[in-house]
Amino acid sequence: MACIRPLCLILAGFLGVASMSLPVGAEPAHAMAMYGEPALPQRFSALPYVNPDAPKGGMIRLAEPGGFDSLKPWVLKGNAAWGVGSHVVETLMYRTLDEPFTLYGLLAESMETSPDRRWVEFTLRPEARFSDGTPVTIEDVMWSYEVLGTQGHPRYHGAWAKVTKMEQTGERSIRFTFAEDDRELAMLMGLRPILKKAQWEGQDFSASGLEAPIGSGPYVVDQVDPGRMITFRRNPDYWGKDLPVNRGRNNLDVIRYDYFGDANAMFEAFKAGQVTVWRELSAHKWDGEYDFPLMTRGDAVKAEIPNGRPSGIMGLVMNTRNPLFADWRVRQAMIEAFNFRFINATLNGGKDRRITSYFANSGLAMQPGPAAGKVADLLEPFAADLPPGTLEGYTLPEGSDRVLDRTGLRRAIALLSEAGWTVQEGVLKNAEGRPFAFEILLNQSGTSMRTASETQQIADIYVQALRNLGMQVRITLLDAAQFVQRTNEFQFDMTWYERALSLSPGNEQLLYWGSDAADQPGSRNWMGMKSPAAEAVIAAMVNARSEADFTAAVRALDRILTAGRYVIPAGFSPVSRLAHAADLRYPAETTPLYGDWPGFMPELWWQEAEE
Repeated sequence: MACIRPLCLILAGFLGVASMSLPVGAEPAHAMAMYGEPALPQRFSALPYVNPDAPKGGMIRLAEPGGFDSLKPWVLKGNAAWGVGSHVVETLMYRTLDEPFTLYGLLAESMETSPDRRWVEFTLRPEARFSDGTPVTIEDVMWSYEVLGTQGHPRYHGAWAKVTKMEQTGERSIRFTFAEDDRELAMLMGLRPILKKAQWEGQDFSASGLEAPIGSGPYVVDQVDPGRMITFRRNPDYWGKDLPVNRGRNNLDVIRYDYFGDANAMFEAFKAGQVTVWRELSAHKWDGEYDFPLMTRGDAVKAEIPNGRPSGIMGLVMNTRNPLFADWRVRQAMIEAFNFRFINATLNGGKDRRITSYFANSGLAMQPGPAAGKVADLLEPFAADLPPGTLEGYTLPEGSDRVLDRTGLRRAIALLSEAGWTVQEGVLKNAEGRPFAFEILLNQSGTSMRTASETQQIADIYVQALRNLGMQVRITLLDAAQFVQRTNEFQFDMTWYERALSLSPGNEQLLYWGSDAADQPGSRNWMGMKSPAAEAVIAAMVNARSEADFTAAVRALDRILTAGRYVIPAGFSPVSRLAHAADLRYPAETTPLYGDWPGFMPELWWQEAEE
């Protein structure tokens, strides 16, 4: 569900698996967890990571790169303003940030499911209201699920395709029946945005637009300057302000997002006090470049937010739709030529950790050495088609302190030769005489985890190494809108890629790595992988009935992805670095498991009143 909008984009990275802890008799419950028991009892007073007594009022100003031309984050078309989906619209259930995957009632007061989880039923709270005062009805819920599943962004289509029946079972209750065994679907049905049918009915919902959505959430859209600024104002009549899941949340009266051309402009705005929170992505800058007046006079302070989530994947992704990168030996050669050790030392003083696998930094990560036990059992049926290292064990090259890792380049040359590429008169060519030439596509506004200057520097250093192999590489910078369009249509050879991953991966993994997603514009399968093994272990993941089976399936997937050599991994930080106005506070003593993640900032923050 991803930032740093952490990792923004799409908060879909949240979805997961294992066994739900509801009573066998399918009694209505206040919460559900994918495995184990929900941490909070039915009558809990507040979430454990909030300040339940946080004062209301004040304002926070945040910076975003690029621009926007839409207020509809639920469709593929357009570039939607950040915050609409999280501040204005709600879901039936709320996902806590302190458990791997547990949902508590929000619009729904309860849910129940069958022991085999082939259906799930939700009961709406009678007091639930949209911001215009009209009630949230089952009709709104049913319309929202159908329109999102048929006209919405592709990320909604997969789960909807598995619903065989949606029916109203009471004045305030709705039941979904599923076409297949998938133990995560009951939870996914609680996480779809609920929209007001009367606002959108009769329109082409798939079109982008700047009409302010009417939602049931704590904020309403206040002011919009397309492409430049959007503000959200707290609704004093918000129906759910006294719910336990909301106590201590949504404290600020105004949330404002200003859009800037690039990260440098955003940082300068923070230094000038025009932006009140800044996420610093560079450890080197964090340690050495925060002696400007705003900080030295105490008007702003620094904070580091730890987390216990997986590293996810970040780096340069190779598009295997291009025959150039279809061979795993070529992809390994590209990894060998990427000298992370030197790049990390040059850009970050060596402080970033290398991403060693997609689920690194967590108990879900693949283990060193050969696959064993349940992991091996899951992979063995596909052994003949898996790249070397999947079963045997795979590690990334160590790299060198020098700008050119000559040992790595020698290994790269050998692999390229095996794949049919040799240097001819200084140019790497194949047997037909075709040069090894490609484009690296970059977003000039930066990304959720890297500034544009950082990705450019990384690419520049990398290109120097590739030219030593005889490759012809060009770097193309695009504005945010063009970059989104190109990547949505998979029109690139190599580009910067980021995918945040949670502690409960599940159905969304098919949108990231599934065969259907490889041909679906707008999916996150930028590498174009089509792996029956990956789809099999994802199926095992979403139907696991024990935590041990779930962990084995994720570790098997981690091996398939990492040894697939689709992404050239960069580094990550186990903490988020936030510089913020001194009068802005967050519950520092009770940081949730996911840390600085969607739902943490600005939702948990407040502003202290002036003395």
